[in-house]
Amino acid sequence: MDKRMTEREVVNTFQDGMTIGIGGWGSRRKPMSMVREILRSDLKDLTIVSYGGPDIGLLCAAGKVKKLIYGFVSLDSIPLEGHFRKARQTGQIEAVELDESMLYWGLYAASLRLPFLPTRAGLGSDVMTYSPWLKTVKSPYEDAEELLAMPAIQLDVALIHMNRADQKGNGQFLGADPYFDDLFCGAAERSYMSCEKIIPTEALLDEGSIHTLKISRMLIDGVIEAKNGAHFTDCEPDYARDEVFQRLYSATAKDPQAWRDFKQRFLDVATEADYQEAIQCL
Repeated sequence: MDKRMTEREVVNTFQDGMTIGIGGWGSRRKPMSMVREILRSDLKDLTIVSYGGPDIGLLCAAGKVKKLIYGFVSLDSIPLEGHFRKARQTGQIEAVELDESMLYWGLYAASLRLPFLPTRAGLGSDVMTYSPWLKTVKSPYEDAEELLAMPAIQLDVALIHMNRADQKGNGQFLGADPYFDDLFCGAAERSYMSCEKIIPTEALLDEGSIHTLKISRMLIDGVIEAKNGAHFTDCEPDYARDEVFQRLYSATAKDPQAWRDFKQRFLDVATEADYQEAIQCL
């Protein structure tokens, strides 16, 4: 059961108009090597689902996104992602803004193969005002409470990044938080996991306890070994966020020429290896 692939082999299976879920959280442990491969492709009209960070900003700046479903889009140390802000304010994308827990509940419903799940999240907020397609349901029990019926967020593909994995598709996080990567995978028809290092299955407990084995091989269709593959987001404890590079990237949102120069230098390269070489020259 060898599921090893390359970023290019993964992205070559994608089609225009797909719904792609991207794991991680803000500017933390994002599957950036696969995002960069999408940037190098001809894909377009994508629907992206994410607790967003630079994955969203880069894909919007490259004109890949038609619709965005998100709980937030932040670079963490830089509160609002600049390229996302520009796309949102100019109406470049169709935006579906959700409470963070609503996004979680939508992914959870899809992973359970349910059409929706009831929740109190979003009730009484402007999420309901600006998303009139959302519906409520009444509890069938004595309380008769009115609840929001959060629809399942079904994904064609999920992309996640882990610290370690084996070739069968078992994935391990070593940082403080697994985020919702398992739910992204559960909500998707196909899921692909990049990792810092592919190791033998028997070595997966050398660095962490059993609870760090969050991703089951049953959820994963392909595994990519991508050292430094989450750059410039963090992948603790392997490496911290590259704040210098992130500031360089963020500044390009306000300067079209700076964006073109950044794109030519770091993104319009042939392979992920070329990107990794380019960032060493900073």
